[in-house]
Parts: sequence; C-alpha cells; structure tokens
Amino acid sequence: MATQTEARPGTSARVRVQKFGTFLSGMIMPNIGAFIAWGLITALFIEKGWLPVPQLGGFGETDGVANVGLVGPMITYLLPLLIAYTGGRMVYDVRGGVVGSIATMGVIVGAGIPMFIGAMIMGPLGGWTMKKIDALWDGKIRPGFEMLVNNFSAGIWGALLAMLGFYGVAPLVQAFSTGAGNVVQFLVNNGLLPLTSIFIEPAKVLFLNNAINHGVLTPLGIQQSLEQGKSMLFLLEANPGPGLGILLAYMFFGRGAARASAPGAAIIHFVGGIHEIYFPYVLMRPLLILAAIAGGMTGIATLSITNAGLVAPAAPGSIIAVLAQTARDSYFGVALAVVLATAVSFLVASVILKTAKNQDDGDLAGAASRMESLKGKKSSVAGTFRSTSATNGPIRNIVFACDAGMGSSAMGASVLRNKIKAAGFPDVKVVNLAIANLKDDYDVVVTHQDLAARAEPLTQSATHVSVDNFMNSPRYEEIVELVRASAAAEGGLDPHNPTPAAVAADTGSGNEADSGGTTGDVLAHESVVLNGTATTQQDAIDEAGRLLVDRGAVDVTYVAAMHERERSVPTYMGNFLAIPHGTNAAKDLIRRSAVSIIRYPEGIDWNGKQVKFVVGVAGVNNEHLSILSAIARVFSDKEQVARLDEATTVDEVLALFGKVNA
Repeated sequence: MATQTEARPGTSARVRVQKFGTFLSGMIMPNIGAFIAWGLITALFIEKGWLPVPQLGGFGETDGVANVGLVGPMITYLLPLLIAYTGGRMVYDVRGGVVGSIATMGVIVGAGIPMFIGAMIMGPLGGWTMKKIDALWDGKIRPGFEMLVNNFSAGIWGALLAMLGFYGVAPLVQAFSTGAGNVVQFLVNNGLLPLTSIFIEPAKVLFLNNAINHGVLTPLGIQQSLEQGKSMLFLLEANPGPGLGILLAYMFFGRGAARASAPGAAIIHFVGGIHEIYFPYVLMRPLLILAAIAGGMTGIATLSITNAGLVAPAAPGSIIAVLAQTARDSYFGVALAVVLATAVSFLVASVILKTAKNQDDGDLAGAASRMESLKGKKSSVAGTFRSTSATNGPIRNIVFACDAGMGSSAMGASVLRNKIKAAGFPDVKVVNLAIANLKDDYDVVVTHQDLAARAEPLTQSATHVSVDNFMNSPRYEEIVELVRASAAAEGGLDPHNPTPAAVAADTGSGNEADSGGTTGDVLAHESVVLNGTATTQQDAIDEAGRLLVDRGAVDVTYVAAMHERERSVPTYMGNFLAIPHGTNAAKDLIRRSAVSIIRYPEGIDWNGKQVKFVVGVAGVNNEHLSILSAIARVFSDKEQVARLDEATTVDEVLALFGKVNA
C-alpha cells in the first residue's frame, strides 16, 4: 500500500535527478540499435577487427585515396544527430527534432570529435527555443502563409543555433569532455576506478543511474572507444554480475517468496538485462547494497587489470548484449569481470543473509512497491513480485477510467462486464469513472494507454491494465483470467465450471450501469442518420454534436469540448466505431442525456483508423449508460456490426440496440 509521507529535502533532489536521468535516457535508448550497429561494424571491420575490410573499417587506401569507411562517419555524425533529433522531438515533436539536429551540426563540426554531450544539449535546446518562437506568432499568421513562415523560421533559427553551437557550445563541451576524461584517466592510473562502485551501485537502486550512465559514462566511453577501440566505462554500470550474485544468494539462503522467486528473477536479470528486478531484494535487506558495491568494485578492478572493455554500450545490461559488444581482445577479461563480480557479490550477500537477525524475506511485494516509489512510476517487473505472493483476495471491484467517465469508459466497462459475467462471475463489480474521481479502493483499474500515467498515482494499490482498443482488446481476456485465478486462490467458484446459479445470475443486470431502467428518449429517431455528410474526423464530430444540440440536450459550446476530448485521447473504440464526447470539465454544459448515431458508409479516417459509425454522447447521472451498454454489445459482435452496416431504415438500427424507444 502506498502511503503519503512528508517530503524530505533529499527526496525532491533525488526526484529531479531521476527526471533528468530519464530525459537523458529518453534520448539515448531509442537509438541503442544504431549504437549496436556501429559497435558490430567496428568489432568486425576495423584494422584490428575480426574481419578487417579497409573500405568499411576506414583504414588504408584504395586507388591512392584514404578510405573513409563507416565507423568514423557513423560515430561523428549519425549517432549524435540521431540523439539530437530524438531530444528535440521529445520537446517539440518533429519540428523540434529538425531544428535540434541543425543546431547540433554546429557543435559536431566545431569540436571535430563525437559530440554526444553536445547533441544532448543542442537537440532539446533547439526544440525548446523553436517552440517558444512559434508561440510568439501563434494565431497571427495570415491564412496561406503558414508554410512559408514555418519553414523559414525553422531554417533561420536552426542556422543561428548551428553557429552558436560552432562558436559557443562546442569549445565548452570539448573542455568538459577533456576534463572528465582526465578525471577518469586519473582514477585508472591510480587504481581508484573501482571506487566508483560506491556511488554507482546505490545510484542504480535509487534509479539515479541514468544520469550517470547516459549523461557521463556513455559519451566518455564512446570517445575512448573511438581512440582506443574499446572502453571499460561501458561496463561500470551495465555489469550484470553484482545483481546476479545477490539473486543467487537468495536462491540458497533466502526464505519464503524471495527464495522462490529468485531463480526466475535471476534469468530475467542476467539474460533479459532488466537489472531493476533485483532492486526489491536489496530494498528488503538494505545491507545487501554492500554486496552490490563489492561485486561492482571487483568487476571494475578485473577490467582494469586485464585492460578489457566493450566497443559500444551494452543495452539492456544482458550478458548477451555485453558479449555482443565486447572488443575482440577482451572476451577473457569481460567474462572474468562478470564471473568474479558475481562470485564476490554472492559471498558477501550470503554472509549477510545467513547472519542477519529476525530474517523475514516474505515482504517482497512491499519491497517492490517501495522500489516503484523510488522510481517515481510503475515498474514493468514489479508485477512479478506482486504475483508471487498470490492475490490478496478475490477481485471484486474493477473500474474503467477515462477523462470524463462518460463515453469511452462506459463502453469499455460494458464490454468487460459482459465478458466477466459470461465467465461465471456476476458478483464482480465493473464500473466506470472519470479519472479525477478515482479513489484507491479498486482491485483492478483499466484505462486507455494514453491515460494510464494519470490514473496510476491515484490508485497505487490496484493492478493496472492499459488498452488501446475499447471494444475488443485482448487485455480483457487477461483480466477475465485474473478474475478466475483470484477466485481459485480463494477456494471459491471453480473458474472453469461456473455453477448454474452463476450462469442464471448472468442474465440479470447486477450493476449500476445496467440498472438505469428504460433509456426513454436518450436515443431518438431523429438522432440517427444513416448517411452522414462529413468527410473528415473534425466534421464528423461537428455533425454528431449538432444532433445533440438540435435536441436541446447540450449547450452549443459542448461541441468544442468534444473536439478538446478528441485531441487529448482519441475516442476510436474499434470495429469501425468512434464515440466522441465532451471532457469532464464540460459536464455542466449537458442539459439532459442524449446519444446520436451517424453512419458513414464510405468510412472516415480517424487518426489512421477507419470509422463508419460515429456515436455522439452526452450523459447526466448515468442515464445514458443503458444505451451505451447496448451499443457495446452490438459493436463487440462482428455479425451485429455487419447488420448495422446493411440497415436500410432507422428502425432497423434502433431494433439492434434493443428497441430503446419502446
């Protein structure tokens, strides 16, 4: 269970460093494939590589002309420009990426060395400044001149930033790189480099490693690799040995859930390269950080003694990635560094686990929650630990949350509710809510993938499931299986053989959404249009909104709120259906519940999806949920959708939705 704690001074600083590291990682990680490609080309084709090829490796001459090769241009131009583009795009989409790349060329040419740090500066700077400049004349450009202004402003500002990079930023970054390189060399020359583990290993558990790894070690390692053909800096943080040693110690000397889960965690850590999976084991027994530090120091010392290193970053930190990026002359040293780091970490962790008093390794789920608290967001592997402790009881409450809690969530909840009932669990309550109204008292929270980040902080004790298709998401089947598993764990219903009572109960309503009684005139005959006139997504929203306005159900400004909702989270539901509706803030604009249905036989492009049916929604006090439930049942059945597509009269459409006007 997540608890509210008073913010400590160090906490905010740690969070800021985490965010900074996450931003740096966001520029590097999408381009790791390019780093791997460069590393493989370097390992294979340079003069000291496995398969030396002058034209590819960039050594020697061909017909009296020096070979340029792939290695130099890729590391000098391609990789920094990819980083710059990614950083600029993170700030200001494609336009920011382009301007950031132009700006980075100035740093690259000005420094004459691989400018990864320069790219991390100029890329986001280019995107941010371009965004601010565009804001100056937003809405002030005469129609027809937008392209001219946008193209020339980006070109002019990009050129100015390139000159700034050439004359101003390049010398500063070059000086920083030289200074940092000298510090690293000093540590190496004096045998002090292993001491960096004192900072790196705790930083990993606190999720501060991205700032160190991607902000300092990777750029310096690339420069060192270009000059020497390899660098041990790539393995200071990525060595899987320290974490593996801790997990092996739990396998032999741990207890309860920790011992049972350690073998699987070890495979994910060592082969999958997901190091954060061992962090909860350290958080359960904080003294184990000494084992990680000892293992890390041993690995770095081994690399220093054997003069071993990698040619490029190993990401993720899998033994497969490590070996793939190992320099030709370093396989023994790298393998020995991993083995010895594992052995030392294992020995230290074993002593700690065997001698610790009041040993209780059962709260692995709690440690996973603390890890997520440190990370500042949900972890992709923390669910592994929560599942090992089984469910804390049956799943009884599921909430489907969206921005307004009115349209998308109601449809999704209806589909999921019907599936869970059909599986024989009518007592499981499935409701829909606006995200703003969520409380941390639900077992499962389902959201659109674009809204997951908003819902998770409000319901930290729940299991979160995100979907990208409201009507027929495969995640719904996973939720049904989760319900079955929780029921079986409690020893109640046989999940695969529901009782007759359960099947009989499935025919009832059993939930608020379906207990609204008759839909009355929520869907009126005049609100169904078989041949819509709109040809674009925006016009279709207007057309659906006008039907609601014409019926006096909403204020005319509600249509603008429908467009605002679409910009924040698309309302495409799957199976050719979209249900545009207003934002949560626009509920005051609704006078009474109403639904409009428009069919577009030729289809409309809806953010790359084909939509043939647009359902406008406005609801007060859940009065509209019965018709939405009927719509959900129809559109989750492809045969019903086909009948709706072939309908020739409005009455046929209304009949498919349960004769709502009866």
